[in-house]
Amino acid sequence: MKLAAEIALAHRLADAAREAIKPLFRQPLGSDRKADRTPVTEADRAAEEVMRRLIRAEFPLDAIHGEEFGAETGSSGRTWVLDPIDGTTAFMAGRPIFGTLIALVVEGWPVLGVIDQAILGERWLGVTGQSTTLNGQPVRTRLCRELGDAAIATTGPHYFDDHDGEHFMGLAAKTDHKRMVMGGDCYNYAMLASGHLDIVCEANLKLHDWAALVPIVEGAGGLMCDWNGEPLHAASDGHVLALGDPARQEDVVEALACSH
Repeated sequence: MKLAAEIALAHRLADAAREAIKPLFRQPLGSDRKADRTPVTEADRAAEEVMRRLIRAEFPLDAIHGEEFGAETGSSGRTWVLDPIDGTTAFMAGRPIFGTLIALVVEGWPVLGVIDQAILGERWLGVTGQSTTLNGQPVRTRLCRELGDAAIATTGPHYFDDHDGEHFMGLAAKTDHKRMVMGGDCYNYAMLASGHLDIVCEANLKLHDWAALVPIVEGAGGLMCDWNGEPLHAASDGHVLALGDPARQEDVVEALACSH
């Protein structure tokens, strides 16, 4: 799959989102609440609007799925999936661990992904069949020989319902849970792709939360799947695992399933 034009556009999208976000970071911004009670700011909306304009101009037949402005249909079988600020709570708190997520999904499968951290100037790019890069340099996940050695991360316990939380904590108990990371949103997956974390486990994610992450994690040597070990696609239910070492997949899935 040749994606040179799409990769070039993804970089322009990330550049444009940076320009919209950076002047508003650590500034006194108001915020609104969406229907699910999550916050949204002027920066979220401005970044998504500028990315949508660029996509429409270059690939008018492609669909667009964005967190802030919903879906625009297309006829190409391809969808650009946008999350202008994944980690709006971190952005509002002045913490540079949020990210702009840009994905290209073809027939339901993610084939290109970007995590862009505007403040730190960090950009991870993943493309199916290619090695993941951070600012143009290849990155790799790390080996994890035993589940008990694994550093696990999740955005926060409040994103799990009681049932899922019980399963997550059962898994976490079998890892090196003293090193557990709470908070981080998409930045956790970037750190996993760069070899600093071993497992990210989350639930209730939407397509815009995870589509960009799959090519990045897998292009760095890792694996992404649902809690049953099945590959992620547009119809997945939002239970998401990222593993730096694919050899630990069976251990992790078993630990989640047995946690009652």
